[in-house]
Amino acid sequence: MSVVGIDFGSLNTIVAVARNRGVDVITNEVSNRATPSLVGFGPKCRYLGEAAKTQEVSNLKNTVGCLKRLVGRSFNDPDVQIEQKYISAPLVDVNGQVGAEVSYLGKKEKFTATQLVAMFLSKVKQFTQAEIKLPVSDIVMSVPAWYTDSQRRALVDATEIAGLKLLRLINDTTAAALGYGITKLDLPSADEKPRRVCFVDVGYSDYAVAVVEFRKGELAVKGQAYDRHFGGRDFDRALVEHLHKEFLAKYKIDIFSNPKATARVFAAAEKTKKVLSANQQAPLTIESLMNDIDVRAMITRQEFEAMVEPLLNRVTGVIEQALADAKLAKEDMDIIEIVGGGSRVPAIKERVGNFFNKPLSFTLNQDEAIARGCAFSCAILSPIFKVRDFAVQDVISYPIEFAWEKDADIPDEDTSLVVFNKGNVLPSTKILTFYRKQPFDLEARYANPQDLPGKIPPFIGRFSVKGVKATDGPDDFMICKLKARVNIHGILNVESGYYVEDQEVEEEIKEDDKKDGDAMDTDSKDDKPKTRKVKKQVRKGELPIVSATQSLDASSKNLLIEKEATMVADDKLVAETEEKKNELETYIYDMRNKLDDQYADLASEEEKEKIREKLTATEDWLYDEGDDTTKSVYIAKLEEIRALAGPVVQRHFEKRARKAAAAEAARKAAEAEKAQQGGDAAASNSEAKDEEMTDADAPSKEGKEEAAGDP
Repeated sequence: MSVVGIDFGSLNTIVAVARNRGVDVITNEVSNRATPSLVGFGPKCRYLGEAAKTQEVSNLKNTVGCLKRLVGRSFNDPDVQIEQKYISAPLVDVNGQVGAEVSYLGKKEKFTATQLVAMFLSKVKQFTQAEIKLPVSDIVMSVPAWYTDSQRRALVDATEIAGLKLLRLINDTTAAALGYGITKLDLPSADEKPRRVCFVDVGYSDYAVAVVEFRKGELAVKGQAYDRHFGGRDFDRALVEHLHKEFLAKYKIDIFSNPKATARVFAAAEKTKKVLSANQQAPLTIESLMNDIDVRAMITRQEFEAMVEPLLNRVTGVIEQALADAKLAKEDMDIIEIVGGGSRVPAIKERVGNFFNKPLSFTLNQDEAIARGCAFSCAILSPIFKVRDFAVQDVISYPIEFAWEKDADIPDEDTSLVVFNKGNVLPSTKILTFYRKQPFDLEARYANPQDLPGKIPPFIGRFSVKGVKATDGPDDFMICKLKARVNIHGILNVESGYYVEDQEVEEEIKEDDKKDGDAMDTDSKDDKPKTRKVKKQVRKGELPIVSATQSLDASSKNLLIEKEATMVADDKLVAETEEKKNELETYIYDMRNKLDDQYADLASEEEKEKIREKLTATEDWLYDEGDDTTKSVYIAKLEEIRALAGPVVQRHFEKRARKAAAAEAARKAAEAEKAQQGGDAAASNSEAKDEEMTDADAPSKEGKEEAAGDP
């Protein structure tokens, strides 16, 4: 099993895994650490991630991006119309949800945003499993703090369709805060003043600020604010609109009239923006942009900052709102931590620094901080991984109220109540009490619809409470208790219901409750403990609850799971077919070269001619009718060539085997000869030593004889 964190971005998605006593960001199939959040469709298969990016310009009408901005929305939402500016595929209504109409397998198809996200997550799952060599199940995924209940439910549905188990949806800035805090060993203790950090996150499509307090082993989000239409792409668009005017005046071409030209200018503008983050000016050149016209421009940083001045003026407003929610002043902040790729624009850093009047901190990887935080969160929640305990206390972004019909028997009853306020701790549970004689309905909705993104309806869900009836008589009410919970994903449910009865029970009087004058009464050991009768509510039974929310129903979800599994299998078959086609083509060229090289002296001219004819015929077929056929046909064609060339290839292997055997025999003979020579040398050395010893003794003997013969 694995522990995976996914930073699901509008432009790119980054995946991190907990392993090797730490967290690693993994690479995709082309060794990139960030994967384009794109889904494309073609005549044979889907293109997901990197493959979709490769063919994006040539397949604009069938490529969908900004998936994070579409999920959980309706087609009529004004925010969706804004997204259409950044998506070339036509957006359409699909059963009340926004979706895309594309050409897939030669026919028009409509897919909801939930399905598109599920397709992309299937790809993420695939390359993650290939990289870590483990099955992927448990994940934690990041979402913007401004996501509503319907958007969060849609993402939960998408993960299930993709075959993933979602442990938590975590807000982007909260994930970054967790990644920051869990690695810090110097956080203040519980009785000390907390460390206050302001996280400023500028992404591709939105901008968020969170004020977070850290203590040892815990973090608490105190305030957060966001601007949903402030990000890197808005800076790109400002530059594109400037270039549109310049090219129209200079080259007489209107890039907005040509979708492919617009896409190429957007790509060039993004690169120019990045160059200007490190340089004072940047050249821009696009060859054959439109009508075979090459375009050139020179942009200075000063010009660029003038183009985006309206955006820059919105930087500090979001920070002020976050501080106001946290009831803190900018002077209370200890550290200003900057994350998000969009924050690399020097003018943004300058505005933030000037607002706080203190140095900015860049201790986190700006692109990967959120993914790492998600992986840490997944490790904390997963039972298969041991990690340091770190409590995460997030907050609810929008106030939630419950409404119900007035009961005729309770004329002065209120019909609505705000149960979860903005800023309440997340997750959070509340018990609601109702006095009823018959089944009733509750409706959950957002209390301030004007604060919601776009025109997302305030409706969250309807909950029907069953099994309610008068207890003893027509005038008696059933006391109904309902457990409402905003869970770890930020999703609201009425999880359970039960009814209680008021009963008198005997309760022992504790020492603290006794009066001083009663002290003597308890001195005797024979006295029984004193009790008193009190009224308590005793749980008597369960109340069934039928929920109607914006999540997919079980049957619809199962159909989409089956459809996704079928499309995954189809994509796999297409990939394997292409692989076999390439294998056949490679074998043809390889065999042709070897006939004139390695196999030249191993085959007769007649055999070579037959093989060459077969290779040529197969090659002609491959580039004609065989250009688009099935996997089995390519395998059969490859086997035909291998069968014909088999005897020649076998001779080559036999020749290599003989050479190898001869070489081995020669090696052994050389070793034996060397060993023999070593033995002979040892014998010679022994004889020489004996002779040397004899020669050494001779003078001594002669000397003795001479001495003996002296007078």
